[in-house]
Amino acid sequence: MPGHLSYKIITFFIVAWMSCPVFAQSRDSTAGYYVSYDRQISGRFYFSRKFTSLLLRNRDNDFLLRYKPNTTLNMGVGATYKWATLNLAYGFGFLNPDHGRGKTRYLDLQFHSYGRKVTIDVLGQFYRGFYLSPKGQAASANEYYRRPDLRVRAAGASVQYIFNHRRFSYRASFLQNEWQKKSAGTFLIGVELFAGNVAADSSLIPTAVNVTDVDIRRVRFIEFGPNAGYAYTFVYKEHFFLTGAGSLSLDVGFNTLVNDTGKSRATGINPNTLFRFSGGYNSDVWAVSMLYTSSAMRLASRNLETGTLLRTGNVRLIFTYRFRPGKKVREYLKVIDEADPVNR
Repeated sequence: MPGHLSYKIITFFIVAWMSCPVFAQSRDSTAGYYVSYDRQISGRFYFSRKFTSLLLRNRDNDFLLRYKPNTTLNMGVGATYKWATLNLAYGFGFLNPDHGRGKTRYLDLQFHSYGRKVTIDVLGQFYRGFYLSPKGQAASANEYYRRPDLRVRAAGASVQYIFNHRRFSYRASFLQNEWQKKSAGTFLIGVELFAGNVAADSSLIPTAVNVTDVDIRRVRFIEFGPNAGYAYTFVYKEHFFLTGAGSLSLDVGFNTLVNDTGKSRATGINPNTLFRFSGGYNSDVWAVSMLYTSSAMRLASRNLETGTLLRTGNVRLIFTYRFRPGKKVREYLKVIDEADPVNR
C-alpha cells in the first residue's frame, strides 16, 4: 500500500457477522426497555480517530516509554440497516496539521459488531512509524523523538455473550439503531485470542535514556483465554444516556523477546482489559453520541526485565438520523432482508 495513502486511508468496512442464526433473537417484547429501528436506515455523520500505542516499562532502571503513531482524525459518513453497517471516512488535511510527530503508515481494520446476544470485537492492525510522548523525551525540548523504523502488527478477536439481552442494548449506545428508554445492566462472559509482534531495526530503548543493559529489538506474542465483565446504561428522562462497560480477561500469554545477543521467553497469566464508554442523546428520529473503546494487552514478562503493554482503541463523535427507505431503495436492500436470520 502506498505510503501517502496509508496514513490518510479511506476506511471501509461492512459488518455481516449477525447473519449467522446463533446470533439471532426473536422480536419478542423487551418490556419497554429499548426500541429497535432495524427496518429503518440509521444514517450517520461522524469524526473518528483510531489509535495503537506501545508502552515499555522497566522498574529496575526507572523508565517508562510511550510510543504513539501519528494517526489521522477522520471525517466520514455511514449507515446501518438491520445487521449490516457501512462506514466511509477520510483523514482530510485541514483536520490534521503537522506537529512534527513524523509520518505513520498504517492499516487499521479494527471494528466492533454489536448483536443482541453477542458482541464481537475484531482487530487487524499494521503500523509503521511512531514517536515518543511527551515531547522532549529522548529529544530536544521542542521536538518529538521519532522512530520511523518501529513496526507493530497485531490481529485477533474477542467474543462476549450478553446475559440480559432482553433489557440491555449495546446497539442503542454504540450503533445508534436502537433506543434504550430505561436503565439496565448485564453481565458479560466470553473468550479472546490475540497474536502479533513489535519490531525495529535497532533497540527500542533510545540511547538518550542512558540505559546500557536493556536492549529490545523485537517482541512476539500470542495470548488466549476467558474474559468476564459487566455493562450498564443509565437513562435520564428516556433521552439522555450514559453507558459504561468493562471486562477483565485472564489470558495465557507466550512472549518472546529478541535482542542482539539472543532470545528470552516468558509464559504467564495476563490480566488484560477492555473498556467501552458512550454518552449522549437518543430519540425516535435522531441521536448524538460520543463513544470510546480501549483494550490493553499486557504481554507476559515474568523473568524478563521490561514489561510491555499494547493499547488499542477508537474515539468517535456521531450524529445519527433515522429514516424509512423508499421503494427504490428497498429493492437494493432485499439482499439484506433475505439474509436476516430472524426471517429464516
